[in-house]
Amino acid sequence: MNANSKNKFIDFYGRNFLITPDVLIPRPETEQLIDTVLSLAGKPFLPGIKAEKPKLKSDFSLLDVGTGSGCIAITIKEELKNAKVTASDISEKALRVATKNAEKFNANINFIHSNLLENINQSFDVIVANLPYVDKTWDWLDLDSLSQEPSLALFADDHGLALIKELINQLEFKKPKYLILEADPCQHQAIIDYAKNHGFCHQNTRGFILSFIPH
Repeated sequence: MNANSKNKFIDFYGRNFLITPDVLIPRPETEQLIDTVLSLAGKPFLPGIKAEKPKLKSDFSLLDVGTGSGCIAITIKEELKNAKVTASDISEKALRVATKNAEKFNANINFIHSNLLENINQSFDVIVANLPYVDKTWDWLDLDSLSQEPSLALFADDHGLALIKELINQLEFKKPKYLILEADPCQHQAIIDYAKNHGFCHQNTRGFILSFIPH
């Protein structure tokens, strides 16, 4: 079978993104991460929702760690045109997919090949991350349904928390104004407790999404 036959387009936040076997399939719960960023920027994310007072300048800088297909970074750039968006991933194959998606939407994004923050030299107003957080021991997992996605983008050690903790560790002395993470709700309290001990205060929970500010 030709590898391209496994490529497809998946809707995320009203846009169709190229998805290949090298990247995670976007989930609806991740759209709440976009809602969170839009709320901070003072932009209503649903019709009839009153915009909150902006907590960020219009040209705020944002880093998407573990960008995969680029759907988060590109969507934020498309929704907030003045934002300065950078996206990173450990997978060069994933970055190639993200670059194709950015070209499709003519989104000006700076892509960096990096294992978490290893090759990131600047500070950012906002850091968002949908890192691998799946624990292989969860008894509700359907591993067959996940077999078409890269393990690198799905699974993490330490009950799924290893990479999230490592990112928080790396940020301890280089804190953004806002840190926004996706994780399963069963992991939230452990992440909140860990972040509190490493300089971050839990601010808000929206579905699978946790927001933190420095303290």
